[in-house]
Amino acid sequence: MNIARVFPRKTNATPNDEYCFFSYPGMFLPPIDEVHVSVAFTYDLPKAEELAEQWQDVAPVKIGGPAMDEPGCEFIPGRYLKEGYVITSRGCPNRCWFCRVPIREGGTIRELEIKEGNNILDDNLLACSEKHIRGVFEMLNRQKYCRPMFTGGLEAARLKDWHIELLRQVRPKEMFFAYDTPDDLEPLIEAGKKLLRAGFTISSQSMRAYVLIGGPGDTFEKAEARLMDTIKAGFLPMAMLYRDKKGNRDMEWARFQQFWARPATVNLKLKAI
Repeated sequence: MNIARVFPRKTNATPNDEYCFFSYPGMFLPPIDEVHVSVAFTYDLPKAEELAEQWQDVAPVKIGGPAMDEPGCEFIPGRYLKEGYVITSRGCPNRCWFCRVPIREGGTIRELEIKEGNNILDDNLLACSEKHIRGVFEMLNRQKYCRPMFTGGLEAARLKDWHIELLRQVRPKEMFFAYDTPDDLEPLIEAGKKLLRAGFTISSQSMRAYVLIGGPGDTFEKAEARLMDTIKAGFLPMAMLYRDKKGNRDMEWARFQQFWARPATVNLKLKAI
């Protein structure tokens, strides 16, 4: 079946084959049996619905994706994510106030069949069983031409010594942890100590951490303090700006986030300290 995948927003992870579209159907289309409008963010739903209406004369249309709060299906490489990106499990047992994954997946974790790829996007890989985690790393060891990345995020509070040994063996280009809530800090500090003892270095910039900023009650001073604490723990921070369901964001916060999301500008900040 020839499936056209239509996306309301283009990201680094979106596929780029001839059946991938980001707008209305053009005049010259390949043979299409079905149209899937894939929407990741709730604030893109109005555009997704508009795209679905425009594509309905081409072929039967379905709307899906994380924004629909429906449990994810088995992962098919290259269909809704670019080749190389891979999801080996869905869900997370945590219930963070800002995250919709527990709503979508019911507060549990499902281990999927492990497909080939080098960029792991699981919601919480370290919450999986030891057998599954070791299977993922066996797969990563087979990727000869691309160093692994863990951009889905690794939970510092769940990091064990055998996880670190597996990470050391695959030599990830980037591994992202997170500092989203106050109780994330102490586990992040401990994870940093363990990773540095295992041979990872701050200068390699492989140790990264998402830092949520701009949420209710946050201030620039508080956010910068968290970002600096992340650096002290050994991680290069990447600021993630909070948005509500409509995608609203304050422009001053957006400028602040832009500075703290780029390794080059963060490094300039470090040199000035």
